[in-house]
Order: sequence, then structure tokens, then C-alpha cells
Amino acid sequence: MPKVLLVLFIAVLLNAFTVKAQEYTSASIKQTIQDFKKDPRGPYLRIRWFCEDGTMREPKDPCPEGVDGIQHASYKPLTENLAERNHLFFGEILAAADKNKFWDEAQEQSRLKQYQLNKYLQSVDNGWILEKAQFYRGAIQSEDEEAWGIEFYEWLLKDDARLDKNYYVIRQSLKDIPHSGDDNIAQRMRSESKVIAEEFPKFMDVRVKIHGQPEVSDLALVQNFRQEYSDELTPELKEQFDALVATLNEYYAPINLERLKNQVASIKGDFDVKQQLLKFTTDFDNNTPAYDIIPEISDLLCNIRTQVTQVKKASERLTLLDVSLKLEEMLLKKAADWEPEDLRDLLDKNYYLSYATAGTGLLEVWEWEEVASVIAPINYTTVSLAELNSILNTSRSIVQWSAAMAKANYDAVVEKYAEFEPLAMGFIDDRVRSSVALPLGKTVSELGDFISNKSNLENDVMQIDEQSAIHGLNPGYALGELVVVSGNPDAVEVSNKKIYIFKRPPSDLKPVAGIATVDEGNLVSHVQLLARNLGIPNAALSDKNLEDLQEFNGEEVFYAVSNKGTVILKPADEMTSEEKALFSSEERKQTKIAVPIEKIQLDQKSILNMRDIDASASGILSGPKAANLGQLKKMFPDHVVEGLVIPFGIFRDHMNLPMPGQGKSYWEFLTEMFETAEAKRQAGTPDAQVVDYQLAKLATLRDAINAMQLKPAFVSELRNSFASIFGKPIGQAPVFLRSDTNMEDLKEFTGAGLNLTLFNVVEEQKILDGIKKVWASPYTERSFKWRQVYLSNPENVFPSILVIPSVDVDYSGVMITKGINEGTDEDLTVAFSRGAGGAVDGQAAETRLVTANTTKLLAPARQPDYIRLPVSGGTKGYSTSFEASILNEKNIQSLREVADEIRSKIPEETNSDPKAAYDVELGFQDDKLWLFQIRPFVENKNALSNGYLDSISPKTNPDEYIEMDSKL
Repeated sequence: MPKVLLVLFIAVLLNAFTVKAQEYTSASIKQTIQDFKKDPRGPYLRIRWFCEDGTMREPKDPCPEGVDGIQHASYKPLTENLAERNHLFFGEILAAADKNKFWDEAQEQSRLKQYQLNKYLQSVDNGWILEKAQFYRGAIQSEDEEAWGIEFYEWLLKDDARLDKNYYVIRQSLKDIPHSGDDNIAQRMRSESKVIAEEFPKFMDVRVKIHGQPEVSDLALVQNFRQEYSDELTPELKEQFDALVATLNEYYAPINLERLKNQVASIKGDFDVKQQLLKFTTDFDNNTPAYDIIPEISDLLCNIRTQVTQVKKASERLTLLDVSLKLEEMLLKKAADWEPEDLRDLLDKNYYLSYATAGTGLLEVWEWEEVASVIAPINYTTVSLAELNSILNTSRSIVQWSAAMAKANYDAVVEKYAEFEPLAMGFIDDRVRSSVALPLGKTVSELGDFISNKSNLENDVMQIDEQSAIHGLNPGYALGELVVVSGNPDAVEVSNKKIYIFKRPPSDLKPVAGIATVDEGNLVSHVQLLARNLGIPNAALSDKNLEDLQEFNGEEVFYAVSNKGTVILKPADEMTSEEKALFSSEERKQTKIAVPIEKIQLDQKSILNMRDIDASASGILSGPKAANLGQLKKMFPDHVVEGLVIPFGIFRDHMNLPMPGQGKSYWEFLTEMFETAEAKRQAGTPDAQVVDYQLAKLATLRDAINAMQLKPAFVSELRNSFASIFGKPIGQAPVFLRSDTNMEDLKEFTGAGLNLTLFNVVEEQKILDGIKKVWASPYTERSFKWRQVYLSNPENVFPSILVIPSVDVDYSGVMITKGINEGTDEDLTVAFSRGAGGAVDGQAAETRLVTANTTKLLAPARQPDYIRLPVSGGTKGYSTSFEASILNEKNIQSLREVADEIRSKIPEETNSDPKAAYDVELGFQDDKLWLFQIRPFVENKNALSNGYLDSISPKTNPDEYIEMDSKL
């Protein structure tokens, strides 16, 4: 073959291989699912014998004598390709799986979790991809699956650390992986009722009851419904009703305590929980009142969790975990029978159901230990409203943390499947509803209603149920269209004229009129700080609240959050005259903030050593990040890295360069755009059209800045500065490039998170390109829109750049030098996540209220992934579990000490308000504290002092006492 043809042939082969190795698209996977559903063999190819010697034989040709084997289906090539290219495992046959690969530790147990999700989809969608293949005889052998399950758990449970780290997921998997003849009856019950309701809508109310408040009376409810509507039911529906009745009978059948006793007795050794379990099976039975048996079950669940590793044999650990599942099943059945009559009884029920969250893995043991004393049973005769509110807030948090545990563990798999199978979105909700979080949530709601009544605290949210779960975060009021977003918030194009309800707060929020979220993120994320700073009403609510509000999506509503957390959300046509007056032109006129530019020094065109500037340079030579960090370097030289600053003047100097293809400089292009925009406004052009014009021009400007040729003299100076300040040539020192404009950290505008930070950049060219990206970042749509709304001279934006060496911290976060929502001005609110960039982007961070002598857990971490900063540059992703807290006592003491110094030294050094609070970004590496940024903590004083918002706050006396025997 001629050489040229050979080269071409090899190129074609390589290209074919590349195409073959590409991932399948969501559209093609969606089509594959439909094809599998219609195929009598689904994802499978044909039945084979799989022999221990590695051979595969025809069904009629079993393995040779002396060689064991099993018979099951093989996979279609497409099924295998999906696994190889997309890491998607459809129709998994356990007997064919390698245990280690199935555990899939490198992918955070993705394969195991997909097996669970597949089971769920099969239960809610008539077999899902196995719609026809569920009748493919011999494809899956149940006895082989169960035998594999036993072997898998005996392999898995040998490792103490693995069990501690993954207790929740392992325990959940026991509900789905066959190993003892049981199956997930609770999920089957919900799935069967869901399918019936979809085919016969009149059943929907019963289905909602079964999903939300399951109790034994559901059996009669379903039987009566079937009888009442018998004439309208098809033969297929009647069969489905019969199956549901059978499932309900199975679910509500009494737990076989004698069998439980025999299982426990079979476990070798003598340890406390074994004796406690044997006593339980003797002293209690299925007729024991719920208020007597639930406390005992909760204690058993926790003791099993903490003592399971005392059992030596993995097979006996499996037995103990199965006992735990049976006890949870018993608790869930009994919870509906416990109907408290007075406050004491309600608080007891709340405590023991909360206790059970730790025993079932929804809370980590250390998390429970930190909050248990707050909600512990009360022995005295009266309790103050303040203490009751503390119990309520903590209990509400436990419900949220429990749901967040399910989300943290399964979100990645669910989101992956949701791209091609929307039904996957119901899986996490199904897990939460099948857990103790469901009856606990109902109990907390009852407690909230009781306290609301005693406190005169009344939310008014569209007449939905369970309003006590809703609580305000930031005060403010808004009028606009309600938009309820149950899916990914990052894909939503928001408007500052609308009010949004999200599952979780987006990390890159553009201006909105109001916001409420199920996952409130953390108190000190950039989104939360912006909302607090700008008086944007912000509240937290439950999953059920969001679900109930879906029907009002698109309606014009009035939304208000008081400074004590009262929440109002109602149709705009129900507003009072006082509420309408809030939006009159006089009342609603936005007082815009003018950015001072009279002192700015644009003639400073040389790079600065951060050591040579302090807070007095803010807004003059650089933005506040560099100026304040320079101040901190003087105050805490051992806790602040070195740094160099590219001042405003260098940016402005480059903006005077000719802009390619425009016949003018970059600066002239920018100023001309603002002038034209103002002329359009004066001529009556609608504001939306003016903004669209500006955004189009800014996009052109951004592209041009990113392509700009940096001045050679500046590049040369930058190289010299790296060598002299960082002690290493450029290209050998990984650095952060932080945008630092004159339009942030103003007295009334924080600007937190609006501009670009580049992480851990090493290569010289990437640093040079990064400088241009940072210069361009104030002209992004998000940054521009926030400035347009709140600043009167947004055109006068000048970015400087702070360049600091990377510190590969173990964990990082934010400290506010005052209590937020809880605590006093003398306390600290801190939020930390593992790795770099913690807490600022709304991660589910470990959040604490730190006082002079104590620390209170406000929220545990629920962020399963984080990044570290390798010396080679860029970021590297890791995953984490939650079995240990992030901050230790040494860290907390370090935070107290540095906060004390900041409070005393900053006002003295900068001649600023001695009572001011600060927002500090920091991290720990080997327990050493590093300071990365400090800025004033800015709250919206108008929202905090607004007369209307004060009027809707409850007038309560926290010292009022309530009798513990008060009837509900």
C-alpha cells in the first residue's frame, strides 16, 4: 500500500475509534430506552450458561461436570457500550457483576445507586426498560441474585471504615439488593398507588394520603374506594387495586418479633445492643402503645449503628442491619398511632423521631450529639417561648438535614438520569418519604403550628398547608410574577421583575425581585449576602411547600418577609391599601448608590507589592480586596500570603489601546455605548430594549478585551514582580487572579461574587490570558445587571487585580463577625466546606454560631464533592462523606482569636466604625489559619427598619412561659 494511502487508512481508523468511543447523547439514550421497552428482551441479548472456568455456553449445553456455573441473560452490545462510554448500567444482573466494580468507589457508588434507581423506575413505570423483558423467562434467576447479594454484603461489611463512612447508603441499599427474601414493600406501595392515580385520576386524593401520611387505615380507604368506583374500573385497574390491597396488607402486617428474636440470638458474642434487642422482643409486642415502643426503637436503632462494628463476622453484621430495617419499619407504622394530646407529649414524640434519624443514617452520630440537648425531653412544668422556638428551629433543621442527606448521596445519579428520563426526579422524594423524616416533618409542623398560635406568628402563604415550615431569612418586600422552579435552577433565565421559588439557590444568581428556596444553602454564600444587602425578600420552605405552590406558578403575587421571619405570599389582587402604597412611585423610588471616583488615581501604571498598600488605597489605587488584604498583611503577617496588585491605572492604560475593527479605543467604545444608551432612554425607548442593546455591545467589548495584546512593558514588569514578590519565576508559582473593582464593598452595596476569580493558575500564558478575562468580567450580563439596578454611575467601573499564591487548604469558608439570624453582635457566624472556595458559592456547608465559650451547629455539611489545588495548576475534584465534622476545637479557637483582633485592630488602623461587622474569607491548612479576604458586612438598613415589615412581625414576649400540659 502506498505510504500516503497507509497514512490515510490509519487516520480513518483512528477517527472511527474516536467516534466509537464518544459518549451517547441524551437524545439517543432516550430513544434507546423506548426501544428497550418495546423489545421482548429489553437490554438483554440471549440466555447463556456462565461457567466458573470463564467459558460461556448455550442454554442446552450446561457447564462441564465439576465446573459450577449459573444461567442468566447476556447484555446487548448497546447495553455494554452504554456502560463503557457513559457509565450507565441498565437492567443490571447482579449475578454477572464483579463486587468491587459494582460498589464503584471511584464514582461514589454510582453503579450501586443506579441499580436502586433502576428498581424505582421499574416500579413506577411498568417495568421501565423491562416493560416487555420482565416476561423474558430465565433472564434473571432470583435465587442467584439473592445468593450474590449475600456474598456482596459479606464482602462489603468486612471493612469497618467503609461501614462508618457509608452507613446511610449501605443501609438504603439493603432495601433494594436481594439478600434475604424481602423487598422494598414501602416503595412498592407508593409506586402501585401512583400508577393507579395516573390511570384513574379520582384516586389521586387517596394516593396523596398514602404518600404523605401512611397509616393502617389506608387499607380500608383503598378497599372502600375500589368498591365505590367498581363500575368505572377496567379489569386491568381492578387487578392493580387487588395488588395494592395485597401490598398494603403485607406492609401493615405485624412484625414477626419471634423471628427477630431468633435472628438476634444467632449473632455470636455478648454486647449491649444484642441484650437490649433480646429484651425488646420479650417485653414489647405489636400491641404496645406507640408512645412506649417508639422511644425504645429509636434507642435500638442508634445503638445498632454505633455497635455494629463490634460484631466480628460480616454475615452477622448483615443480620443486625436487617434487624435495624425491621425496627424502622415498625417505627414508621407506629408513628401514625402516636397522637400527642399535650405539649409535653408532642415534644417527646419530636425528640424520639429526631433520635431515629441518627439511627437510620439520615444524621451522622456526631451531628445528633451536637443538637440532642437542644430538643431533649423537658422534665419541668413550664417552658419559655424562646426555648420552644429554639426546639422548633433545631427540629426543623433536622428534617432539612435528613432530606439533604438523601439528596447529597443520590443527586448526582438522579441528575444524570433526569437528562433522558424525567421520572428519575421522583426517586429522592421517594427515599425521603420512606424514612423517619416523613413522620418527623409532620410532627415538627404540628409543633410549629402550636408555637405560631402562642406567638401570634402567622405566615400567610397562598393558603397552603404546613406553613410553619416556612421561615424568613432576609427581610424585604416585592411584587411580581411567581415562578416555581422544581428542577435545575442554573438553567433558568431570571428577571428582576419576578419572584422565584427554587429547590436550591442558584450559584450565579442575576437580579430578582424575591427568592425562596428549599435548600437554603448557607447563610454566608454570595447569593445570601447579596439578598441580605439589597433588601431582597428571601425565605426557606419545605419540599411539600414548593410542591403545593406549583399551582400558583405564573400568578402575580405580593411577597414580604419581616425582620423576625414572618412570610406573606398572596395574590396581588388581595393586597391591602398599605401594601399597594409600598409600590407607589414615591415610596418605591430606588435610592441608587453613587460610586465615588473623584479620588481614583489612574496614573499609577506600575504593579504594586501588596505589602506597600493598605485599606486607605481602596477605590484609589485598587479595589477593596487588595487594599484590605494589604491591611491584613500588616496586622497578621504570618496568616496572609504575599501578593501583587495590578492597579486601576494599568487597566485604564490598556483600555486606551485601539480596539480592532472599531476605529476607536476600547474606552471610547465603552463610553459611546453608555452615551447612546442614555440617548435611547431619553427618546423613550423601552428599558428592556436599551438593556439588550447594552448587553450586545458589552459582549463585543468582552471578546475584544479577551483578544487584547498586553503591553510588552507590562508583561516584563509582571515577570519581574513574580520573581521578586513570590520568589519564583512566573509559570512556577500557582496563583489566584481575583477581580477587584471600585464597585464592591461600598457602604451600601457589597457586590459579593459578581466578578471573576481564577483558581490556581500556573502557566504564564494562562496567567496573561486570565488577566484579560478578569478585566472583562465586570462586563458580563450578571455583573452589569446588578450594577445597573443599584448603582447610579455603573459606567465608571474600574477593575484592579489581586494576584496571590494558591494555598491548598484542607477546608475553607466565610466568617461573619456577628450572629446572623441567631446570636448577637458579639458572636460569629461561620460556614466551611472541604477544599478550596468553600461556602461562597452556596455549598451545603458546615455552619456554626460561635460564641465566646460555645459553638452551636446551625447546619452540617451536605456537599459531597470539593476541589483541591494541585501544584501543577487547575483544580482536582474529590468526594467526601459526612461522618466527621469539618471544624475542630482548635480551628474554632483560632477563629475566635482572629475575630477579636479584627474587631479591635481594623477600626483603629482604618479609622472606621468600631461596631462594624466584617465578612472574612479564610481557610485552614494543617490547622493553620490563612486569611484571604476581608470586607465590611453590609445589611440593608431600609429593610430592617421598614415600618410595614415591622408591622407584620409578631409582637411576642420570648420570656413568656407555657404550661407543659397545655392541650394541643
